[in-house]
Amino acid sequence: MRRDTITRKDIITALVAALKPSDYVHALWEAGAAAFKRLDEWSDIDLYVVVEDEHIEETFQLMRQALLALSEFDLTFRLPEPTWHGHAQVFWRLKNASPFLFLDIVVMKRSSKDKFLQFTIHGKPLVYFDKISVVKDEPIDPEIFLERIKVRLESLKVTFPLFQVLTLKELNRGNDIEAMSYYISYTYRPLLEVLRIKYYPHHYNFFTTYVYYELPPKVVTRLEKLYFVADAEMLRKCRAEAEAWFWEVVESINLDDVKQKTANPNA
Repeated sequence: MRRDTITRKDIITALVAALKPSDYVHALWEAGAAAFKRLDEWSDIDLYVVVEDEHIEETFQLMRQALLALSEFDLTFRLPEPTWHGHAQVFWRLKNASPFLFLDIVVMKRSSKDKFLQFTIHGKPLVYFDKISVVKDEPIDPEIFLERIKVRLESLKVTFPLFQVLTLKELNRGNDIEAMSYYISYTYRPLLEVLRIKYYPHHYNFFTTYVYYELPPKVVTRLEKLYFVADAEMLRKCRAEAEAWFWEVVESINLDDVKQKTANPNA
């Protein structure tokens, strides 16, 4: 059987058929690229399942049996618990599906408070079934979100200049690999964060995720030049340029505009 025999539709159809009849499984939806209408042949499958609190393991077993009817598993990884988000999460790759089509499945207790349903942050879910009307947008409070960004900006204004020497000292020592690592962490990443605050604030902490969709093309082109660094000499120049750009962006951020963009991402 060929590696790409099993399709996305096959996988979703099998999981819906296995989960929907169960009384303790309440909802199933897809997030990730599907939630932002960006599905393509390289998209994985990001699924969220809401179940009665005491039926997490039974739900995983239902899904596993349904998928085994399609294909053997190639790789499996269950996140150690407690996870950072408080839910159960597993990654599955099927032997007879494209490796790009691996499953990232989060199973949530019905009682869980945060179900990643802020549409402006996580996209509008592609709902396969929802028996208890759990899939509802949880709008962001612009005032609270703006305050969080203001606190983050003040922190960056202190930590950014403080840590620029980390890259420079390793360059001076000839430790170019360490210098590059510090550059990405303490120069490039904060630069990208303030750019996202300026242009797409509700994803300000997404680092590089979605930059090609959410930042202006000229900004992305300039970011590419600062990311693909050839050698130590170029790293020095890129760090200096990124430092100057960081402060230019910080000075240009208008918090009223940020608040408006937070309330309306299409503004």
